[in-house]
Amino acid sequence: MAVGPLSIVLLIFGGCCSNVFALEALIRSEASSGLVITFFQFLFTALAAYPTQYSPSSPYAVRPPKVPLRRWAFIAAMFFTINMLNNWAFAFSISVPVHIILRSFGSVTTMMAGVVRGKRYSPLQTLSVVLLTVGVLVSAWADSESKGKSMSVETDASTSEFTTGLGILLLAQLMSAFMGAYIEDTYTHYNASWTENLFYSHILSLPLFLPLSGSLRRQYAKLAATAPLDLTYISTSAKQRLHLGRSLPEVVIDTLCDVAQSMPQSVLFLLINAVTQLACISGVSLLSAKSSAVTVTIVLNIRKLVSFVLSTIIFGHSLSAMGAAAAALVFFSGALYGWETSWRLPQVRRREERAKWKGGKGN
Repeated sequence: MAVGPLSIVLLIFGGCCSNVFALEALIRSEASSGLVITFFQFLFTALAAYPTQYSPSSPYAVRPPKVPLRRWAFIAAMFFTINMLNNWAFAFSISVPVHIILRSFGSVTTMMAGVVRGKRYSPLQTLSVVLLTVGVLVSAWADSESKGKSMSVETDASTSEFTTGLGILLLAQLMSAFMGAYIEDTYTHYNASWTENLFYSHILSLPLFLPLSGSLRRQYAKLAATAPLDLTYISTSAKQRLHLGRSLPEVVIDTLCDVAQSMPQSVLFLLINAVTQLACISGVSLLSAKSSAVTVTIVLNIRKLVSFVLSTIIFGHSLSAMGAAAAALVFFSGALYGWETSWRLPQVRRREERAKWKGGKGN
């Protein structure tokens, strides 16, 4: 079934932004719930992606992958570790806004991985990454200052904890850059589909949670101990607005409210986080398959900015003028890098090729 541009936009902005909302609610309830959040995301995505690989004629009801399983297993191990590190960082006084900003640090780590692999970059590419690095450092400093922490060398325990969180995110970004290059090589050599990657990167990661089952149970027990949501304040007029011109009957809204109030609110947010994570991943993958790289870069940077603003407004994070300027610099630098890489440089190369072809024809 064909997926239109509007559906892709809704998946990315609706899925990714809703995912940030659910994640923020979970972190505010239990900051050390990164493990159980990651597990539910992986489990739900693996189950949802299974039908794309289903084959009744296969002994395991899964069609043979184009890519060797050992290669998918290595990718799954990296993917698992990166997600664990990203969610673990929340236990070290890292707020969701600064988490979003630091994960926009990917252009730097991608460039570093490219240099290691022998790639060369233009002055504008390098400048955009330098500006992005400055923006990331300033945003981290501004976030630390807003929490009353010093960023000097003589630090107390709380500052050391915050610095540890930054280090964890940096390590995750370095690993993510390497994994991106490895997956790119995998697509090139084996002509694999994004759905195959989505399924195997998640299903092969699930056994890695077994040694952590004790921590999983403890974290889930804390989330299950939270009180249910109280939705009795939803008035009849509000329900009428929600059903969008009676396309959604009021009884459906009442049923959804009853279900939401029948479970602990943190468990509800955990399920919402897993569902929206799948929508977010699917939207990004579909956009990559249907659009140019510059479109993907710009859309994702806008999405990160929207998520950042929503997190700041909805959950009352203090954002100084310095923090806002640093965030804007990060998003602008990312868009500038995408424009230079995916539009201007290819245009220059095409003009050079046309000039070379005309010169050869004239000879």
